[in-house]
Amino acid sequence: MRYPDFLKTNGKIGFVAPSFGCATEPYISYFDNALKKLRAEGYTLKLGPNCYVEKGIGISNTPDKCGAELNEMYTDNDSDVLISCGGGEMMCEVVPYIDFDKIGRSRPKWYMGYSDNTNFTFLSATLADTAAIYGPCAAALGMEPWHKAIHDAMSVITGTGISDDSFTFKGYDKWEYKNNKDEAMLFAPYNTTEDSRIISLKDGSIGDYEEDVRLSYIDPEGEPTVIRRPVSTGDITMSGRLIGGCMDCLAHLIGTPYDKVSEFADRYASDGIIWFLEACDLNPMEIRRVMWHMKTAGWFSNVSGFIIGRTGRYGEEMMGLDNYHAVVDIISECGVPILLDADIGHHPPMMPIICGSIATVRTVGNSYSIEMRLG
Repeated sequence: MRYPDFLKTNGKIGFVAPSFGCATEPYISYFDNALKKLRAEGYTLKLGPNCYVEKGIGISNTPDKCGAELNEMYTDNDSDVLISCGGGEMMCEVVPYIDFDKIGRSRPKWYMGYSDNTNFTFLSATLADTAAIYGPCAAALGMEPWHKAIHDAMSVITGTGISDDSFTFKGYDKWEYKNNKDEAMLFAPYNTTEDSRIISLKDGSIGDYEEDVRLSYIDPEGEPTVIRRPVSTGDITMSGRLIGGCMDCLAHLIGTPYDKVSEFADRYASDGIIWFLEACDLNPMEIRRVMWHMKTAGWFSNVSGFIIGRTGRYGEEMMGLDNYHAVVDIISECGVPILLDADIGHHPPMMPIICGSIATVRTVGNSYSIEMRLG
């Protein structure tokens, strides 16, 4: 696995838009404020040609132009790291225009983004053996003040958080169920109203449930959101090489020419594989179908554990199926530990995950840590 050099003091940050650009409000304002903050920190900035563009369908520009921007910005020597402007909908159409062979031969750069950016962060590791960061997109850097999760992400890019070739992050105390941004609070930080409550399944299966768990956020009708959550079955420890991302995107890579997951899992079989997974728009039935598809395609060979983030449709049930059983029922036969409701994905804050690194995940009660080693 190849790991990029860290961003040096006064280094150059490149911005690309292979998915959505920052072309509409409030994203223009978020992005502009992020650029202002980074310039104040002394960084030089280079913007790709699609950053403020809105000409594509679910992406910033046409797929070929999005691919050309990413290829050029990744392989040139005019920027030290790349941060994606945002997530989107159709970056899968850009994948055929990304030159992963050339990227795998070029000097590696840290690339950071999440959601639709799975189409690069995941494939960078599995096709080009080059680590990438599943973390916040550029617009999030415009918040005032930065949440600890943003500082954590930047500590990976700059290397300031490294110790003995590894980064260790702990789960955050609270998370955002609904954001509270409006014109009067444009740069407001995450609206972290909910206490974090992880679920660790030591034997990889669900037992009892907690009844009537209430989120503190009150909806416009004045009623609290009530969900049912599984009870942890014991503290867990798992180790393995991290791969994964947004299931909405991963589902559409299975069986394509870009599906080299089995080869990746065999190549790193001695490490074991930890899958980190989350979802944006998928309902429980869709999540279950995707998990079945991944398992049936052989993607979970040599698996040593799973980290599952809070789904974008948190708390939803369909025909008696919730988001927990949608995942666990499919992978329980793997017999490996599972961490649920981790700080990954579409309900911030999100912990930066180095896709391709070797991780050790530990839970103690309601707390957890992920150590990611650059090995």
